[in-house]
Amino acid sequence: MALSRIQLPPEARRGEAVEVRVLIQHPMETGFRRNLEGKRVARNVLHSLACRYNGVEVFRATLSSGIAANPTLRFYVRAEKSGELEFWWLDDDEVEGSAKARLVVT
Repeated sequence: MALSRIQLPPEARRGEAVEVRVLIQHPMETGFRRNLEGKRVARNVLHSLACRYNGVEVFRATLSSGIAANPTLRFYVRAEKSGELEFWWLDDDEVEGSAKARLVVT
């Protein structure tokens, strides 16, 4: 499972648009690079990322090999009530990852 870092404000006001940033540590191998023996390194990129806020999907992205290693994505969510943001992603090797962060709404 890849490591991740999620950035949210410490708290948000009800109705406010909140910036969410998520960084996922992943090598994002394109399949074009060669190792020291001259063999191609197998392609392995994140291809799906989704975010749920209190169980409702609020963001989904389909990624490709054009994304850099350790991709960072940024999007906005309207803060309605305190709850959890749950992130889920999947790479070409069918390895899933997930992370959670709490959004506090005042």
